[in-house]
Amino acid sequence: MRMSRLLLITAAALATAACGAPDRLRNIGRAPALSAVENPQAQPGYRPVSMPMPEPQPISHNPNSLWRNGSRAFFRDQRAQRVGDILTIKVKITDQATVQNTTTRSRNNTENFGAPNLFGLENAARVRGMDPSNLVTLNGQMGNEGRGAINRSEQLVTNVAAVVTQILPNGNLVLEGKQEIRVNFEVRELIVAGIVRPEDIESDNTIDSAKIAQARIGYGGRGQITDVQQPRYGQQVMDVLLPW
Repeated sequence: MRMSRLLLITAAALATAACGAPDRLRNIGRAPALSAVENPQAQPGYRPVSMPMPEPQPISHNPNSLWRNGSRAFFRDQRAQRVGDILTIKVKITDQATVQNTTTRSRNNTENFGAPNLFGLENAARVRGMDPSNLVTLNGQMGNEGRGAINRSEQLVTNVAAVVTQILPNGNLVLEGKQEIRVNFEVRELIVAGIVRPEDIESDNTIDSAKIAQARIGYGGRGQITDVQQPRYGQQVMDVLLPW
């Protein structure tokens, strides 16, 4: 009976660990597969962006004119301006933060209470050996000291091509780009999304990541190296449930 229970517990543990990673079990000894190129608007979590918009302006046309209203060049503009166009995002994130805080607080309190004259009762107190001018003495002392320090440095420099998925009523472009690179048995993923102004796009059809509003930039990976760096599923469950 004990052996049967032990086998059942072991099988249940193995099944629990395996149901969270069926793909990894099927791909043992093989490199992770790259994701297929997909339409961002067809993704389950895709939602059109809704932002406060100004009042629409009427479009006027100049007959018999070679110049287009709103054009930024005499010839056709090669920069991204329609849904489905592609432009390059130059991702450059260099963040450094150093914060040091020191707090010191102290306080001393001394309170004396006496009654030199109290309806003649002070004489009776002197007979009993009490000093009516110094009946109660209170002393208090408090001290508090705190120190804190933060030192953070992050850097990410790369380029990624993004697709225009939506044009807002004021002309701003909604972008979304995803890049996957496989090196041996590790896949590195870079995801960039946000809103840009057409005026901020350079003449070579590139834009800096600092000019992206509502920017969402994610950089990570999956594969054998990432699996080794992550705790096992059982350890993650215990870290969530255990209060100490």
